[in-house]
Amino acid sequence: MFRRQLVPAVLLLLVFAVVTGVVYPVAVWAIGQVAFKSKADGSFIKDNGVIVGSSLLGQNFSDQNGNPLPQYFQPRPSDAGTGYNAMSSGASNLGPGDPRLVGFIPGLNTVDLSGNTSPTNVFATAADPNCVPLDAKTGNPVASPTAGETFQMSGGSYVCDPNTVPERTMAYLSFNDLPPGTKVPVDAVTASGSGLDPAISVANADLQAPRVAAARHLSLNQVMGLVKANTQARTLGVLGEETVNVVELNMALDHLQG
Repeated sequence: MFRRQLVPAVLLLLVFAVVTGVVYPVAVWAIGQVAFKSKADGSFIKDNGVIVGSSLLGQNFSDQNGNPLPQYFQPRPSDAGTGYNAMSSGASNLGPGDPRLVGFIPGLNTVDLSGNTSPTNVFATAADPNCVPLDAKTGNPVASPTAGETFQMSGGSYVCDPNTVPERTMAYLSFNDLPPGTKVPVDAVTASGSGLDPAISVANADLQAPRVAAARHLSLNQVMGLVKANTQARTLGVLGEETVNVVELNMALDHLQG
């Protein structure tokens, strides 16, 4: 009786092990290689036969000190490691009222040095009324300041956390030589959920185009033509918004002047 049950069980185990562990994976791999080879292999981008990235993953376009390069379109901010680190994919997970995201806003999240709610932001600077200060010892943003805590100062003003939306907005306007009051696309000042998104909005690309054109001594029409050529349509024509792949766009720019 025992043998009659054991033998079929072992045979079924072997059959399903082969089917699910060998046949199915090999079949899926083969179909992928035949019908979707580029996507199945990682959507790699090659330049003269050398893999320089993937169309699925963003990259930083900055110098060795982390400063954005004006001749390239810049991706959205990234909270994946030091930025676009595929080994540390993730978001900041900061809530909409967290000062480390939106800054100190009177009536929402401002506090005085005693920890009591206050109608004004005591850390406000002339440039940033929503300033979130940096701790003098650690350099970390201080979301819950306490009495006796010391903060970084410069020229009599608090040094503000550069990663809040207000600070990123000011940096974006300055870097792209845009007038105050320009409407900045949300993707230009916030990170994606994965921290690896290679795409930016068309509005973001349009605002960066004049700066890139000037840095590369190209006409704006030339740069805008490349933006249009690298604009990806909505999924199925209706889902999401049109986006621009920054990695592919910047490669197209380099090839244009190569």
